[in-house]
Amino acid sequence: MNDDLNVQTPPTGVTRAANFTVFMRSYQDMVFSTAVRITANDAQAEDIAQEVFLRAYRDFDRLSASPAVGGWLKTVATNLALNHVTRYRRRWRFFSEFRRDGDHDGSEVPEAAFPAADDLLGDVDAHERRRVVDAALARLPEHQRVPLVLFHFEEMSYEEIARRLEASLPKIKTDMLRGRAALARLLVADPGARETLRIPDHE
Repeated sequence: MNDDLNVQTPPTGVTRAANFTVFMRSYQDMVFSTAVRITANDAQAEDIAQEVFLRAYRDFDRLSASPAVGGWLKTVATNLALNHVTRYRRRWRFFSEFRRDGDHDGSEVPEAAFPAADDLLGDVDAHERRRVVDAALARLPEHQRVPLVLFHFEEMSYEEIARRLEASLPKIKTDMLRGRAALARLLVADPGARETLRIPDHE
C-alpha cells in the first residue's frame, strides 16, 4: 500500500473557470458601461456584456496573458453595441414607412404619428414592443407576414426574398406594401399597442 498523502489538485477546468470569474469581475463594469452608453438601455447592455464575456471565455487562454485585453474587450463591446443599435433601427424603420405607403386597392394607411426609430430605443421595454408587434404580425396572412419578417428582421433584400420565396419581385413588393398597411391598421386599432409603441391618438 502507498501511505503517501494524496495531494488534491483541482481539475484544470475548475481552475480555468475560477480564473475567468476573477477576470470577468475585473472588467465587467467597463464592458457594461461601454455598451450602455451606446444603447442607452440597461437590459440590452447586459445582453451585450454577456456576449462579450462568452467570446472572451472561448479565447481565455490567449486573452488572459495579453496586456491589451482591456482594449480588446472594449472594442468588442463597442462593435456589438453598434451592431445592435443599427440592426434595431433597421427593424423598426417600417414605422416611418407606414404613412407613405398606400395599398394598391385604393385604401390608405391610417394616419398616425408612429414614433421614429430613434424614439423607439428609449425607455419602453424592448421585449414588450417586440411582443406587441409579433402579435400583430401573427394576424397577417402568410404571404404578407413572411416577406415583412424577412425584410425587417432578417435584413434580406427584396430580390433575395423573391428568390427564397420563389415569387416575382413585383408580387413581393405588393405583398409587403399591403402587409405594412394591414399591420398599421392593427396597431392603430389596438389601444394596448398604441400605448406600448407610444402612438399618439389621431385627431
